[in-house]
Amino acid sequence: MRQRIPAAITGVGCICGVGGTLGECIETLFEGRRNPLPPLRFTSTHDVRYPVFEVPEAAIRPELKNTDHISLTSKLAITAAYEAFIDAGLEIHEVKGKKVGVCIGTTVGSVMNDLPFYAEFHKGGTPEIGAINRFLRSNPSALIAREFGLTGPCQTVVNACSSSTDAIGIGASWIQSGLCEMVIAGGADELSLVTYNGFISMMIADENPCKPFDRDRKGLNLGEGSAILILESEHSWVQRHKTPRAIVLGYGSSSDAHHLTAPHPHGEGLKRALIEAMSFSGAKLDEIAFVNAHGTGTPDNDRVESKVLSELLPGVPFVSTKGYTGHTLGAAGAIEAAFTVACLERSMIPGNAGFANPDPDLPATPAKIPTVVKGSMAISQSLAFGGCNGVLIIGNRGG
Repeated sequence: MRQRIPAAITGVGCICGVGGTLGECIETLFEGRRNPLPPLRFTSTHDVRYPVFEVPEAAIRPELKNTDHISLTSKLAITAAYEAFIDAGLEIHEVKGKKVGVCIGTTVGSVMNDLPFYAEFHKGGTPEIGAINRFLRSNPSALIAREFGLTGPCQTVVNACSSSTDAIGIGASWIQSGLCEMVIAGGADELSLVTYNGFISMMIADENPCKPFDRDRKGLNLGEGSAILILESEHSWVQRHKTPRAIVLGYGSSSDAHHLTAPHPHGEGLKRALIEAMSFSGAKLDEIAFVNAHGTGTPDNDRVESKVLSELLPGVPFVSTKGYTGHTLGAAGAIEAAFTVACLERSMIPGNAGFANPDPDLPATPAKIPTVVKGSMAISQSLAFGGCNGVLIIGNRGG
C-alpha cells in the first residue's frame, strides 16, 4: 500500500447553474430545487429546445462581466478561484514567492469555439483576429497563474469528463512529492452550441430534466460552471494556522481501452480506478460514508456505475448531483469534489434529483431523499468518453 497523499483542502470555491458560491449550491441541493431551461446565450435549429443549466451573468465577478478578451470558461474559473482564496483565508500577496502550482481540467474551454469566425473563414473572408486572441489568452490554468502571480508548475488537463478529477489528483501528487507547498486545482467549462448540438446528435440528451439512475432515464442535460480547491501541504497550513476542511486521501485513474464513448459494459476500468484509490488511501469499506457518483442519466453510464458500486461498495449510499447542475463536462469532477467536501461536513447527502422509479436492471439505487451518512471518507468519481476513469477519496479533517 502506497503512502497517503498529504494534501489538505483548505479552501473551496464553486459556481454553477444552481448557485454562485458553494454555500448557495449546497443549499439548493438540499432543498431539492432545480430549473433547467433552454439555452439563452445561443440558439439551435433543433425542433426540441433541450434544457440546460446556465450560469447567470450576475454570478460572475463584476470586473469580468463586460470583458470579451477572455472566454467564459476562464471567467468562471477566476470567479471560483477568488471564492476559494477567501475560504482559505488567503491574500494574494501571501502566495507570491511560494511554490504554488495550478492544475485545471477543462474540455470545451480548451478549444477555439467561435462559429462566426469559422463561417467567415470558410467563405474565403478574413475574419477579425479577436477570436484567436481570446482563445490564446484563455487557457484557464495560465490565466489563474497570471491573475494571482503564481510561478509554480502550471498544467491544463483535457481528459474529457474526468478532466478536473484528474487535475485534483495530479495537484495532490505535486503536494506529496514536495514539488509544491500549495496547488490551485479544479476545473471549468462553459456551455456552447457545438457541445449542445453534439450531445443531441448522439441521442443522449434528455428533452426534460434528467433522471440519473431512474428506470425512465433518457440522457443528460448539459451545464456549465467551475470549482476550485486550494490544496496545501501540512507545513503550509500549520504555518498559516488554518484548519483544513478536508483531506485528499487517494486518487485512482484508469482507461477502459474499450470504446470511444461507451463505458466498458462490466466497468473494468472504473473498478481498477476505485481499487487503486482505495489502496492509495488505505480506506476500508466501513469508513466510506457515501459516493458522489458520475450519474449522467444516460442508460449505459448509470447501468455500469450501478453494477460497479454494487460489487465493490455494497450498501454504501450514493447520489448523482448532475440532476441539479447538469453535466458540466470538464468541470464536473471538481464541482462534485467540492460538493463531496460540503456533504462530508454535514454528514448528509441530498436526494438524487429526478430519481423516482427504480430500474430492475440496476443492482444499486441512489438516495431518493436527503440522507444522513456515517463514515470519515467519501468518494467522488468520474467516467469519461474514451473510457477514462478518475476517482478521488476525500476524508474529513481527521481522515
